[in-house]
Amino acid sequence: MASTLPPTHLPTWDLQFFYSSFDSAEHLAARQDLEAQLTVLEAQLDQEGIDGGDALPADATQAHRARSLVDRLNHLMTNMTPMRAYAYGRLTTDAGDEEAQAAIGYLTKQGIRASKIETRFTAWLGRFDVAQLVAHDAVLQDHAFALHKRATEAKHQMTMAEEALAADLGETGGSAWSRLYGNFSSQIEVVVNGDSMPMSAVRNLAYDSDPNVRKAGYEAELAAWSRNEIPIAAAINAIKGETLLLAKRRGWGHPLEYVLFDNHMDRASLDAMMSAAQKSFPDWRRYLRAKAKALGHEGGLPWYDMFAPLGEERSYEYAEAERFVEDMFRRYSDKMGDLARTSYDERWTDAGSKRGKRDGAFCMGAGQGKSRILMNFKPAFGSVATLAHELGHAYHNQCLATRHPLQRDTPMPLAETASIFCETIIKRAALQETEGAAKVAILEASLQGACQVVVDITSRYRFEESLFAGRAERDLSPRELCDAMRAAQDSTYGDGLSCGHPYMWAVKPHYYSYGAYYNFPYMFGLLFALGLYDVYTQDPDAFRDRYDDLLASTGMFDAATLAQRFGIDIRDEAFWQRSLGVLVEDIDEFEQLVTNG
Repeated sequence: MASTLPPTHLPTWDLQFFYSSFDSAEHLAARQDLEAQLTVLEAQLDQEGIDGGDALPADATQAHRARSLVDRLNHLMTNMTPMRAYAYGRLTTDAGDEEAQAAIGYLTKQGIRASKIETRFTAWLGRFDVAQLVAHDAVLQDHAFALHKRATEAKHQMTMAEEALAADLGETGGSAWSRLYGNFSSQIEVVVNGDSMPMSAVRNLAYDSDPNVRKAGYEAELAAWSRNEIPIAAAINAIKGETLLLAKRRGWGHPLEYVLFDNHMDRASLDAMMSAAQKSFPDWRRYLRAKAKALGHEGGLPWYDMFAPLGEERSYEYAEAERFVEDMFRRYSDKMGDLARTSYDERWTDAGSKRGKRDGAFCMGAGQGKSRILMNFKPAFGSVATLAHELGHAYHNQCLATRHPLQRDTPMPLAETASIFCETIIKRAALQETEGAAKVAILEASLQGACQVVVDITSRYRFEESLFAGRAERDLSPRELCDAMRAAQDSTYGDGLSCGHPYMWAVKPHYYSYGAYYNFPYMFGLLFALGLYDVYTQDPDAFRDRYDDLLASTGMFDAATLAQRFGIDIRDEAFWQRSLGVLVEDIDEFEQLVTNG
C-alpha cells in the first residue's frame, strides 16, 4: 500500500476535529452546555435528596431516579470528552501553551463540580440493595457492575462535607502538584556535549547506536535531574501524602487496597502474578548479562546500555512503521487493519519530539470510537512496537464505542491487555519472518520491552511500597528517594546491572498522577495478553469475536470473571508462569543467538 507520508515526515495530530480554537463558537458553546448540564444535575440532586443517609426501599420510584441520573451522567461525560481531548492535546505537545493551561484549569474546576455530583450519587446508591434497584430497569441492569462498584465505594466515603472539601482542595493540592511536575519536567533543558536539548530528546539518546552518545546522554540526564530534584521531590511527596491521607480517611487500610478494588482485581491475583515474576528474575538477569557481554562489558549491563540496539537493527522511517503495523494487524483481522489505516488517514497521531512536548507515549479517547495518540518516534523497531501498542488502545476504544461512558470505566490491567496484545501480534510476526542478526535485533527489542514490564515494573512497585511507608512518617528528601530507588532496582535487576538509575522516580510521570501503583497493571496486561494470544493461536476464527466482546465489556465485569471466559484463572500462579515461560523461551533463543554470533 502506498505511503501517505513523505519518507522523513513525522505527523502531527489533527485537533481541528474537536475545535478550531478555544475562542471558536463551537468551543464556547460546549462550555456553556457543560455548565448548564452541571447546574441541572446539581439542582436535581438537591430537589430529589440524592445524598447519603439511612437505607431506602429499592422500589420503582427510586429506580426511575437512578435511571435519570445515569442518563444525565453519561451525557455529561460524553460532552466533556472532546473538551478534555482538545485541551490535553494542545498542552501535551506544547507545555508553554497558555491557552491550553487556562483550559485545563477551567476543566479542572468543572471536573470538581462533576466529582461532587458523582460523590453524592455514590453515597445515595449506598442506601439501596443495588441488585433490587437495577431489577426495575433494563438500562440500570446494563450498568449493574458500575452501580454495584459505587455502592461499595459509598461504604468508604467520608462525610459529604469532607468529600466536597477534598474535591475543592484537589485543585490546589495533588492535581496542582501533578500539573507542576508535567509543566516543569517537560521544560527542563539538558546540555549534552555542548548542545542544549529537551529532556525527551536526551532520553531518546539511550537508543543511539553510538555507545559514547548513550553514556553521555545518561550522565547529562542524571546531572539535570539532580539540578532539578527539589521541586520534583516536593511534588511526589505532596501527591503521595494526599493519597495516603485520603485512603486513611476513607477507611482503606492502604492505598493498594483501593487500587486493587478500582482495578477490578483482588490481592490473590496480584500476589500470584508477583510471585511468578519474582521466580523469573534469574532468567531476566541472564538476558541482561548476555546483552552486556554482546556489548563488550564484563558482568552486568550498565543502565545507559539498557536500550542499546543489538544485531543488524534496521531503521524504520515513520511511513514504513505505519505500513508494517497495518499489514501485521490485517493478518489478524481486516477490522484491526482498517483501524490502523483510519488512524493514519485521519491523523490521530503526533509522532515527533520537540521542546515542550511531553515525553513517552499515550492514547486518549476522542469520542465516537476515535482516539488521539502521542509518541516520540525514533527510527527503530521499539517505536514500531510503541505505535502498535497505542493503536491497541485505539482498537479497544473502538470496541467500547457502543457502550455508555459509565460502562467504559476500564481499569488499567485490562486497558493494557488490549495494547500489549497488539504489540504481541507484530512482534511475533516479525520474529517469524527474520533470522540471523536481523532476528537478534527484533528479539532483543522485544525482550527489552518485556524486561521493563516484568523487572522494572516490579522495581517501581517496590519503590512505591517504600515511598508510601516512608511518606507515612514524613517528607522524603531527594537523597532518600534516590536510595529507595536504588534498593528497588537492586532487589529486582540484581547482578544483571552494573549501575542503575537512581532518578527513575523523577523520570516516570506515573508517580505524579492521582492515585497510586500505576505500575503493576502493565505487567498484568503483558502476561494476560500473552495468555490470550496463546488461546488465539489455538483457534483464531473462534477467538476474534469473543476477544472484541471482552474488550467491549472491560468496564462491566471484574478481571477474574472476564478471564474465565477463556478458561484462565488469574488467581493461579501457574497461569502467570506459563505466560512468563513464553518470554523465558525468548531469552533462551536470544542467549543462543548472541553466543553463537
